[in-house]
Formats: sequence, C-alpha cells, structure tokens
Amino acid sequence: MSLPHSLPHRSAQRVGIAGLGTIGRALARALDAGDLPGLALDAVAVHDSAKAGAWMREHLARPVDGVDFESLAARCDWVVECAGAKLLRAIGEPALRRGRRLVVMSSGALLDAPELLELARAHGGQIIVPTGGLLGLDAVSAAREGVIHAVTLVTRKPVAGLLGAPLLVEQGIDIAHLDAPACLFRGSARDAARAFPANVNVAVALSLAGIGVDRTQVEVWADPTVSRNTHTVRVDADSASFSMTIENIPSDNPKTGRIAALSLIACLRKAHAPLRLGS
Repeated sequence: MSLPHSLPHRSAQRVGIAGLGTIGRALARALDAGDLPGLALDAVAVHDSAKAGAWMREHLARPVDGVDFESLAARCDWVVECAGAKLLRAIGEPALRRGRRLVVMSSGALLDAPELLELARAHGGQIIVPTGGLLGLDAVSAAREGVIHAVTLVTRKPVAGLLGAPLLVEQGIDIAHLDAPACLFRGSARDAARAFPANVNVAVALSLAGIGVDRTQVEVWADPTVSRNTHTVRVDADSASFSMTIENIPSDNPKTGRIAALSLIACLRKAHAPLRLGS
C-alpha cells in the first residue's frame, strides 16, 4: 500500500500505528490535528490497506504511508500496537530490536511474550502500557514500593461486550439471553487474560503494576442491567487500603470503552509535556 506521505517536522518524533480500529483511529486523528506536540504520525501498518487508505483520505489532513511491521519499526521512534493480542509479537519484536518505544494496548498478550521484555532490556527499548480502561495504577505502583497484601478486580460488562470470549466458546456457554447478572469467571489475572483476551487487558495492567498475574484475583460478570463497562479495584497494602470504581462508556466496539483511546493519547502527551503529573 502506498499513500501520499507528508514528512513531519524535523524536531518531531515519528509515531507509527499498528492497527486502525477504534483506538488507532482516535490516535491518528489526534496526531494529525497536531494535538500531541513533539510527535507526528509517520506511518501505519494494517491488514486491509484499501480500507485504511480510504479512511485516512476522508479523515486526515495528511494521509500517511502504509507499511509492514518491519518498516514501521525501521522508520518510527514510537510504535503503537492497536491491532490485537495475536499480532503483538510481530509488531513488538522488530520495534524493540531497534530500541524503539513500544506502546502496548493488548497488555494481556505480554503474558505469552516474555521475550519482548528481554529484547527491550538488550536493545535499550521500552514497553509502555497505558492505563486504558482502568484507574489508579499510579496508586497501585506506589503501594508496591511497600508491601501489597491483596489486589482484586471485579469487572462487569454488558452482555454484548463479552460475546465470543474463548472461555464461553470452549465451554459452550450462551449468555445472549441472560436476564440477570452472572459471574462467568473467578480466578487469577493470568487465567482471566486467557479466558477473556479482548476484555480484561485491564487485569494484566493492574497485575503488572501490583503483585503479579498469579496473585491478582479477578471476577468477570456479564450483566444485562448495566450499559457501561465497570471495573472495581480493591487493594490492601501496608501503606494504604483503597477501592476504586470506574464506569466506562463503550465505544463503537462494545468490548472497548471510549476512555481507552483517550488514555493512550494522554500517555503519549506526556512524552514532551513541560509538566507531568502522576507517578
């Protein structure tokens, strides 16, 4: 795919986006509008180049090149994964071998790709996981500097946001006609990420900030009485005990809250911000 390409300003760091779904498009629009000083959209890597090209011509002032993952890593300072868990290795490995900053939205996939962290260490790269649809990761990270005794996450989603999850498919569980809340899963964040890979990236982000994927406990509920993706975090530590709840308004993708894309934009904004808040 070859699309009209406009070079960013020399002082701007180049950003490459892998995947132009709900989150990737939001980031592309923000970069194209110049809303993230010091960063410029340089290239995208997508599966459907014709569809992506049409969207960029309609929505962006400066459509950019469509490239493969290797080229994305070669030309961009920042590589942002918005393409889904199955493609994380293919996106992340070339970026980290070149010492790039890799921003990962599909954080659950990191559990099955520990070599990416080793690549980052070996080549001076960095893996960045935005807060996404969760909250309070700064408080959890601070508590980890002391002793955290327990962390739990309770996720409640509208039924549509959980349809097609691997656990439901494997066990033949039909939730399409639920008329009352149902707990679909209780267990570790590691097992939750494998059972609901498109739904509980927040569980992995929480566990990485805190006490790990095997000690972080997760509940997943399908709830026909709610219209928002709701996450409640409870932490018991030697420095503080706290609980937090966020109710995310779904995007056009019912599995993803609107705030996930905004979290990514906020994360990248910090790259060159004169004032940075939060730990």
